[in-house]
Amino acid sequence: MRLVRQNDKRVLKGTPGRGVRNGRTRAGLAVLAACAVASGCAASVGTEAVRPAPGQQPLHGPPGRALDPHAGKPGAAQAARVAMAKKWRLAEPPLLAPPPPADKPVISARKGFEVHGQEDLPPVFTTVPTKDKVVFLTIDDGSEKDPAFLKMMSDLKIPYTAFLSNYLVEDNYGYFRKMQSRGVTLNNHTLTHPYLPGLSYAGQKREICGMQNIMEEEYGKRPVLFRPPYGNYNRDTLRAAKSCGIKYAPIWNEEMFVDHVEWREADRDLHPGDIILSHFRGRGEWKGTMPDMVRRLMKYVTDKGYAVARLEDYL
Repeated sequence: MRLVRQNDKRVLKGTPGRGVRNGRTRAGLAVLAACAVASGCAASVGTEAVRPAPGQQPLHGPPGRALDPHAGKPGAAQAARVAMAKKWRLAEPPLLAPPPPADKPVISARKGFEVHGQEDLPPVFTTVPTKDKVVFLTIDDGSEKDPAFLKMMSDLKIPYTAFLSNYLVEDNYGYFRKMQSRGVTLNNHTLTHPYLPGLSYAGQKREICGMQNIMEEEYGKRPVLFRPPYGNYNRDTLRAAKSCGIKYAPIWNEEMFVDHVEWREADRDLHPGDIILSHFRGRGEWKGTMPDMVRRLMKYVTDKGYAVARLEDYL
């Protein structure tokens, strides 16, 4: 909703015109001022009326300048977003996500993805229950460490969540430390990216809890999100994950590549709250770069009217 400063005092306290010479005129202006403050009828005293968005109530409260850091600079923020989109060769700026929900959705295992005794284990899910027209970008592994990607995502203010495997990030922990300093949450994707159901419980625990230890040592925090490699898991996987502090095991509903999209659902479409997977990949494995992938992603979600939101804000 656009905030408009109602400049009643300037109108009333400016240099009086010739007609303002008697008490009745001054009283009339006082009535208009009271109307403007109490009823939002600013147009009657020479300022622009606020038109609420569909379904929203008219604005009553302090002048917009006290609330809006861009007041007095109409369109400045949007102009900056347009300029950044042009810089990174996007057809239009990414849509802005709504504020995070005050009441977080209840996350449960997706139907058909449960294991025996699921109520006590981290849920495996592909979509967050929300009516917000948002999706969540998650990026796995860590083999490609493209500085241009970090810059692009910062410039465009696109949120994302990383899931790291140690064997791919240990040659450059610092790259992901820079990512973390820009507000990205770093999460657990095992030490060596194995097919976890093929391991014993002890072997799975070494992979998951061992990565927790490395994340704490390198990045100062033990994650609460874990993604099983390839999206494969069994009950031992979730038991092991829980034992070392994992609360959620998000997988994905769509996968974004540099040149195409793959869907889990038969309708081959986005849904509110969908989790999108991509990977830290470059020209060695893709027909393009990570910025190329982001351009495809943003065209895809923006054309469908979706914004990219931060997954952790909904958990």
